[in-house]
Amino acid sequence: MAPRAVAREQLAGAARAALGGGRRLEAVERVAGGSKKGVYRLVMDDATTAIAYLWDAAENYWPAAEGDDDLTDPFSPGLGLDLFEAAHARLDALGLRVPAIRLVDRDGAHHPAGLAIVEDLPGENLEELLARDPSAAAPVMARLGEALEAMRGYRASTYGKVAVVDGGGTSRGTSCEGVVLDRALRDLAEAASRDPRIAAARDRLEERLLGLAAAVRPRTEYAVVHRELGPDHVLVDADKNPVAIDLEGLMYFDVEWEHVFLRIRLHDAYRPLEVDGLDEDRLALYMLAQRLSLTAGPLRLLDGDFPNRAFMASIAEYNLKKALDLVHA
Repeated sequence: MAPRAVAREQLAGAARAALGGGRRLEAVERVAGGSKKGVYRLVMDDATTAIAYLWDAAENYWPAAEGDDDLTDPFSPGLGLDLFEAAHARLDALGLRVPAIRLVDRDGAHHPAGLAIVEDLPGENLEELLARDPSAAAPVMARLGEALEAMRGYRASTYGKVAVVDGGGTSRGTSCEGVVLDRALRDLAEAASRDPRIAAARDRLEERLLGLAAAVRPRTEYAVVHRELGPDHVLVDADKNPVAIDLEGLMYFDVEWEHVFLRIRLHDAYRPLEVDGLDEDRLALYMLAQRLSLTAGPLRLLDGDFPNRAFMASIAEYNLKKALDLVHA
């Protein structure tokens, strides 16, 4: 999708302010993958590049839903410049490699929506590197494990979005597992309304969710969790360092949530990231919850005009079958 002409002109001014040096914006290229914000590569006339993030409603492919703007819900959409800045600051303080910020425009000086311009890392992401050469990915995976250890080692006394908690706020619900259960039941209802196979197994899935949640013991400390740390959200810099992107969903939460997502996305490649001491009861609950989320979410996204429809439908189908396997075994 080509950026609108007005957006290109506004990005030209922001690019000059961010990169300076008398440079002129030569091209604007939409970066594939963004579904909640616009992600554009800015190419200057001297070949200098940067990435622009636009939190504009016109760039969000997700159909609006009740509660989207409720930041006290840890799982509400991670949208906006405030969430990005808070997450970036937290990860940077923990020593993680994140794209350097070149410009932040929260006052509409260059664009009416929230805008940030960050460092461009134009090489492979971790997903592409693992597919091309797993051995070359080994040092990146090792450093990703170190980054996850730093995130796991941080302790917060309350859960929720980093921007909310660090700003002194509190989140809805009484526990991580309670928030996950409520969300999973909503995802189950939504998936059941869209697919007859889930509808037929709905009672068994609900019973399984309730049983798994009942087995989880209380917890009072939480770690830093990216929330969607798939290999496509990890870029690789020239020194083979993993660089985390799509940061807005960062939260203080059960570390098991992160590891379930990593297991789902990485399959056998997850092994270098395995750690001892994870709560098996939480892992079991969060695995079923994420399978349901990865079924209902893509089906919901397909209600809109998301362009890569076959890919999104395949995600829903794969996770639907995996969810059913968890109650048919």
